[in-house]
Amino acid sequence: MAESLPLSRLPESADGTDSARAVARAAVPPGLLEPLNASQREAVEATEGPVLVLAGAGTGKTRVLTTRLACLLLSGRARQGEILAVTFTNKAAREMRERVARLLGRPVEGWWVGTFHALAARILRAHAEAAGLRADFTILDEDDQIRLLKQLIEARRLDEKRWPARALSAVIQRWKDRGLTPDRVSAAEGANAADGRALEIYVDYQERLKALNAADFGDLLLHNLEIFRTAPAVLERYQRQFRYLLVDEYQDSNVAQYLWLRLLAQRHRNLCCVGDDDQSIYSWRGAEVGNILRFEADFPGAKVVRLERNYRSTPHILAAASGLIAHNRGRLGK
Repeated sequence: MAESLPLSRLPESADGTDSARAVARAAVPPGLLEPLNASQREAVEATEGPVLVLAGAGTGKTRVLTTRLACLLLSGRARQGEILAVTFTNKAAREMRERVARLLGRPVEGWWVGTFHALAARILRAHAEAAGLRADFTILDEDDQIRLLKQLIEARRLDEKRWPARALSAVIQRWKDRGLTPDRVSAAEGANAADGRALEIYVDYQERLKALNAADFGDLLLHNLEIFRTAPAVLERYQRQFRYLLVDEYQDSNVAQYLWLRLLAQRHRNLCCVGDDDQSIYSWRGAEVGNILRFEADFPGAKVVRLERNYRSTPHILAAASGLIAHNRGRLGK
């Protein structure tokens, strides 16, 4: 796991805008909260500071996320451009937009609601030059990536049977999932993978991508992190803009996504992550269940809310599942 970044409360804006807004709160329509049970309501109403919502399947986590987003807007705590809502799939993002639109009675097009990659691409297009690209850069799909890697392998006169493009691609993408540019790959991070050939190809690959004005999916977050590190004014802009961050399926986040969220949340600290430490199944693609297990240590003063009422399964099924899961020591418990 990458080293944690310090997360301290920074002073509010000198012009008093934040303080003035804190005073002028509108009442949330009572009907919006009525469908929620006590735990769901607690998660929705805990708007300030870091919040971790532990929610298994069938406990109403999507309702919590969408109601929370609607309440932030209707209460006047945030404007639509000041909320960053992150999901893992386009389907989940569409569902969130549709459900929030129904709650508000108006469309939510153009909002900062989407997948990690879609939102990172939006930021990258606005600041492409800082990453050595033009705003009209192309995003390569997996087949294009493999074709490009095969060209680089051939250019280095390597045996593609010994150094398959797909295998090298998997190593490179894992480095990107961990937020590692070629110069940051150390021996501890597998710099000697494939007898060091993987790192050589990684260097070539990144240079060729820039020459082609292209990026792959792993680059979207990787370039965001590099821009935030090398252009503090850009980072500060988005830290100020995003007063509230909402994240779904946090247990499936990788290191690059974790670092991206921490950087964006540093100013206001209003980060709400919803996840289930018993459902992390994507370690093969870089997911770090440790992100959710260490949430309280990473975000001092965090509030933890457990959604334990299940609306989908019968008591017998839940009892059997709980009995099995209880043997897992790497969990927070619910």
